[in-house]
Amino acid sequence: MKEDHYNVIGVMSGTSLDGVDLAHILFNVKNNKWTFEIIENETIAYNPTWINSLKSAVDYSKEQLEKLNQDYTKLLASIITDFIKKHKISTLDAVCSHGHTILHQPQNGLTLQIGNLPEIASLIHQTVVCDFRVQDVQLGGQGAPLVPIGDRILFPEYDYCMNLGGFSNVSFEQNKQRIAFDISPVNTVLNFYANQLGFDYDNKGIISKTGKINETLLKQLNALNFYKKTFPKSLGFEFVKEIVLPLIENFEITIEDKLFTFTEHVALQIALALPNKNGSLYITGGGAYNDFLIERIQSYLPEMKIIIPSTKILEFKEALIFALLGVLKLRGEINVLSSVTGAKMDHSSGIVYKK
Repeated sequence: MKEDHYNVIGVMSGTSLDGVDLAHILFNVKNNKWTFEIIENETIAYNPTWINSLKSAVDYSKEQLEKLNQDYTKLLASIITDFIKKHKISTLDAVCSHGHTILHQPQNGLTLQIGNLPEIASLIHQTVVCDFRVQDVQLGGQGAPLVPIGDRILFPEYDYCMNLGGFSNVSFEQNKQRIAFDISPVNTVLNFYANQLGFDYDNKGIISKTGKINETLLKQLNALNFYKKTFPKSLGFEFVKEIVLPLIENFEITIEDKLFTFTEHVALQIALALPNKNGSLYITGGGAYNDFLIERIQSYLPEMKIIIPSTKILEFKEALIFALLGVLKLRGEINVLSSVTGAKMDHSSGIVYKK
């Protein structure tokens, strides 16, 4: 059997607005077994102006979105070029970029990731594979989550793979199919309230831990209609802005109490979402640093072994997996699973722009 090697960069910007994650990755494929090595990795933070623009974009007009897309594509190109120069990276097979999600309304046949305009390839002088979600929505899918095929290929030894980012999502094998879905908002809400106290985020959940649960709020959060839906299902920032935050704001309680109550809500929804309450749970994403949240998850899943990986994988797993999606696209292989998104069929998604 032949052995294939790929030298790529994965680029990801998530809903928590931490910044742009970049990871230089070497993939090796031998006898259909994939291995990887993350070489260089970096997160480039957004300045306050960009954070504000990306937060506000959900309310932009069509013309404003087009301008934002052009500006963001230039920003992303600049960030990628600087990363390549800084680390003296050469002979790349491709840059595989997710872009940044502005609108995600699969029920309306709509998903928009900015930063995926064709000119990005000429701006960075590299082959670019990007825009991974649109085709899936056109095929009747949710366009999310896309990470599960990477969980299956790169992390098959774990019963559950979970990301705690702006939202929580999980993937696992069931009846020889990969199942995956979004569970609930996480850092989109926790960071919102930490920001009100003057912090970028609640470090290790220390602030949340000082609060107390508001049982009425917890009950109302758990009663939201999204949690009654069966998979496939996915969440966008609209859910937080239009439903979750207005609900929490109905309660005149301290920010600490809001944080504690929402943390409890997240932990409970995670426990409810897993069909088996034992085995191994592999957690990545910024929420894995929230010791209080992990403690609350463990309290609801006492028989589950929780594994938190090295910092490189924890922080750059999504960049890693979008790099894999790009390589699979270049190979003409399936990179989106219909069992996960609800699309009409498995497919090879993304657009390739040649340099």
